Amino acid sequence: MSQLNGPYSAIARDSNEGLRVHFGNEPRDSEAADIEDNDLFEGSTQLTDAMEVADSDTLYYGISLGTRRRMHKGRGFWVTVALLVLVSVVGMFWLYFDGINWMQRSKKRNVILMISDGFGPASETMARNFFQQTNNLSIGYQSPLDQILVGSSRTRSSDSLITDSAAGATAFSCRLKTYNGAIGVTEDKTPCGTILEAAKLQRGMATGLVVTSRITHATPGAFSAHTLSRNMEDLIAEYQIGNYSLGPVVDLMFGGGRCYFMPNTKPESSCRMDDRDLWKDAKSAGFRTLSSRKEFDSLDSSDAKLLPLLGLMAPSHMDYEIDRDPKEQPSLAEMADKALKILDTSTKNKNSGFFLMIEGSRIDMAAHTNDPAAHLRDIIAYWDTVAVVRKFVDEHPDTVMISVSDHETGGFSVAKQLTPTYPEYLWKPEVLKPVRHSIEYISMQLLGQSGGDSQDTRYRFVRDTVLPDWMGIKDASHEEITSVAEETNSVRLRQLLSTAISDRAQIGWATHGHSAVDVNLYAYGKDAHVLRGNHENTEIGQFIIDLLGLDLDLVTSKIKGERVTQQSAPVQEAWLGRRDVDAPEHYPLIH
Repeated sequence: MSQLNGPYSAIARDSNEGLRVHFGNEPRDSEAADIEDNDLFEGSTQLTDAMEVADSDTLYYGISLGTRRRMHKGRGFWVTVALLVLVSVVGMFWLYFDGINWMQRSKKRNVILMISDGFGPASETMARNFFQQTNNLSIGYQSPLDQILVGSSRTRSSDSLITDSAAGATAFSCRLKTYNGAIGVTEDKTPCGTILEAAKLQRGMATGLVVTSRITHATPGAFSAHTLSRNMEDLIAEYQIGNYSLGPVVDLMFGGGRCYFMPNTKPESSCRMDDRDLWKDAKSAGFRTLSSRKEFDSLDSSDAKLLPLLGLMAPSHMDYEIDRDPKEQPSLAEMADKALKILDTSTKNKNSGFFLMIEGSRIDMAAHTNDPAAHLRDIIAYWDTVAVVRKFVDEHPDTVMISVSDHETGGFSVAKQLTPTYPEYLWKPEVLKPVRHSIEYISMQLLGQSGGDSQDTRYRFVRDTVLPDWMGIKDASHEEITSVAEETNSVRLRQLLSTAISDRAQIGWATHGHSAVDVNLYAYGKDAHVLRGNHENTEIGQFIIDLLGLDLDLVTSKIKGERVTQQSAPVQEAWLGRRDVDAPEHYPLIH
């Protein structure tokens, strides 16, 4: 037996050197390495030799040779442990980088984004004061929105501190800043994938748009189309019925704007600049179409086969709430309720929920006209809609609703100084209570009479009907009556009517356009707490993307070659971008 002159560093039973003993870093032979288990008991000499070598090993290791062999047999256990640890680490990395998105996509979610166009913080205060006082409620009354306030949203666009509705809505839909007037396109004027498109394509969700404007207007357009200008409503309508590479991605549309789906060969019902019959094309694409209150009421919300559905209940914008005939047009709350039920039915027993955008569109238009009563009534109608949506969320805990404005309109203030002397600290909600019609409606009636009626007849009409009955003004001066009766310009007439009611209520307007003020942010339901605080408007879009696990860049890559300009010349909207100046009297044939 050779003598071992130093300690062993290891016994490498499975190494390439065979059963060899290592000293330091150098392999050396050892009799102990050549002894098999059975050989230990074949003879006393061999047994003694083996024990001597084994004792030598034990002196160094403090562990017997047999124990070390049993440890070797246990290596499989430790290899298994190591593999489990490795798999766990890899799994954690997968979960962090991709697994969360996978889990989000595998869970049913409903997202309801409510947009109160042009609705600023002062308007919420005005509506709350009015509702509390005129209904004799406690001072602590909270509106359906007050109860779910979580923060505020900043509103600037990429090219101005004051956004318009197109850029504001694109910030939500594409979660990026773009220039004023852009519909679903970037600053570079290329299409950007929207939340609605991604929800349909990547999660198989049902999708819907419910508005009180034309369905082709800026806000709904920014979720469903891609045009260089909001004025390209001919092209927006084409997108909405699926006339592009993605095909139909909007399952349900309720609102106004039927005239943009009718060919200009029917001038009594069309405001298109070409002869495309998109109403017919929509039917061919599988849409069920409806255009009346009766057809709307007849919809069976429990019918899972209703979609896709195109319901446009007015040629242009739907009426202001203050003017709305409930026999002719459903309210925003009624349309939202019907849409929620239909979308819920269509996604029942499915792993994919729905995305629904609801807009209180005409809150903004009333503020453009500086019409406090119409503005107020559309805000309260929006509250009614919020109550409907909150009830749905309560019944469907996998749902989140977000309510936010794209911007403030009018530079509205709940106070107005009327004289050079120090002002009174008050405003008068009761002045708005008896108002029965919008300034838009009143101006249309007055301008309709300007051609044939005598000046005296118009004076009596203003004195006896317009001011006392329609506006609740009993103390009009001769000068006020005359000014209104003689005015034939739409813009100046609306300003006269606005001043008459706003001064008496002591509320103020700084502009007929938008302002840069931050707007309130409300949320309710699934993960609503994430939106607490002050956010850029793009972060609201990002919240929805994160919740649903969407990839907007992938959608963008699919639509980068889509047409963003229409062949026909777009209709330019009127003075200072006032979004209701293109209403009834400017399209006399379709009203």
